[in-house]
Parts: sequence; C-alpha cells; structure tokens
Amino acid sequence: MAKIVETAVNVNEVSRISSGTVIKGEINSPSDIRIDGSFEGKIISKGRVVVGDKAVISGDIICENLDFWGRMTGSIYVKDTLTLKEGCTVASDIHVRRLVVELGAHFDGNCKMLADGEFDKVTSTAVPKASVKPAVAAAESKVSGGISL
Repeated sequence: MAKIVETAVNVNEVSRISSGTVIKGEINSPSDIRIDGSFEGKIISKGRVVVGDKAVISGDIICENLDFWGRMTGSIYVKDTLTLKEGCTVASDIHVRRLVVELGAHFDGNCKMLADGEFDKVTSTAVPKASVKPAVAAAESKVSGGISL
C-alpha cells in the first residue's frame, strides 16, 4: 500500500486578506496567500494561492498552485494546478499546466495549457523584471504602497 504524505502548512507563513478588506497594488510573496476580501492589482506567489468564495479580484495572479472559489477578471498564470471550485466565476485568460474544473464553476476566457518548463517563459513576458524580486526571508511578504504584512 502506498504511503500518503501530506505537506504541513505553517499558518504563520500564510499571508491573508480577510473578508471586508480592500487592497489595491501588488503582492509579492514567497509563501502561501489566502484572499477572502477584494484585491485589485497583481498577486505573485511562489506558493499556493487560495481565493475564498466572497473574494473579488481584478488583475493578475501568478503562482505555483491556485484553488479558486471567488470572482475574478484578469489573467491567471499557474505553474502547476489550477482548481476552479463550484460557484466560482472567472472571466480570465488562463495559462496553466493542469486544470481542474468542478461542476458549477463558471469560466469565460481562453485557456493555454503549458508544457514542462514553459511557465517561466510565459511569465517572463507577462511580468516586468522589476516586479519579480528575490525573497529576502522565507516568511517575508510585501504589499506595494508601503504596507507590510
């Protein structure tokens, strides 16, 4: 029997935008992000992004994995797996390696399936070099406009 190994998530390394919070700008994080509020701008994460059912996003998401329950307009770039959950509404162009669409999810846009190694090439044209900054510390997250999380 195969042993199932689950990755433990340190909740102190998850940046969170709570319901009722409105942020405009850019988030660049080396760790996971959970969004339950409203966000306008660009989200760049080297980890998983989870968008809750009450979240509203206008802009771009660039990440490793994405679980999506909310509403969004913009572009999505996912290095591995995007899961569109039941009840979500996505009006977006999607660039992804793996796509899971649950019954009841609504997607309106174009989807480009990426081959191995194609993610870096696609995101280098989508993200200006000045936007991608190396992580200073594993737990550091930054929101442009002078607000630090």
